[in-house]
Amino acid sequence: MLAAILFDLDGTIANTDPIHYQAWRKMLLDYGLEIDEHFYQTKISGKTNAEIIKDILPQLSPKAGITFAEDKEAMFRQQAQDIQPLPGFTELLAWTEAHQLKRALVTNAPKLNAYFMLEVLGLKEAFDIVVLGEDCIAGKPNPAPYQAALKKLEITAENAIALEDSPSGIRSAVGAGIRTIGIASTHNPDVLREKGAFMVIPDFTDLQLWTLLNSQMETELVNS
Repeated sequence: MLAAILFDLDGTIANTDPIHYQAWRKMLLDYGLEIDEHFYQTKISGKTNAEIIKDILPQLSPKAGITFAEDKEAMFRQQAQDIQPLPGFTELLAWTEAHQLKRALVTNAPKLNAYFMLEVLGLKEAFDIVVLGEDCIAGKPNPAPYQAALKKLEITAENAIALEDSPSGIRSAVGAGIRTIGIASTHNPDVLREKGAFMVIPDFTDLQLWTLLNSQMETELVNS
């Protein structure tokens, strides 16, 4: 029985990756690193700031790493005032409401970013729970954030579907035993499938998604 849909934020609800990419690119130029989109997708997208900075700026002290991350996210928020949800997201939200499904936000975004984006997108009241990677024992790709979401929602993995755009996010959700749909807003669909997504769609208007969801609810009505 489908009881909840679990949403990632960056790249899933809104395609914020181009803004993040430009912020990282500008910040890293000060350290003599000129990155391209492939570097961003493989080394940065979907990971926590602590993990990224430890990997690509190992020379920074922990304190300097925190300052770098704070400056980068402040730059992101300055540039992300007009973000919009992916096509079909508003309709999906209404569908979950109509079918009385729970909704969770599960994100590696820093707390300030997460709540800033929810404010800009008009989604402050949209989710039953918000799980931040930084509040868990580990962020994505560790399954801990999705395990925490299942526990807080008081459901099992079999009763949920996760929506994720990044390889690390898909690894996290699949690692928690959750059926996961890949959102190919930023990454190659084949890469998302390789990481365990059972379906890959470009956005929430895709007929595959609606066929799946509606057939799921019809099956449950028949069995009830």
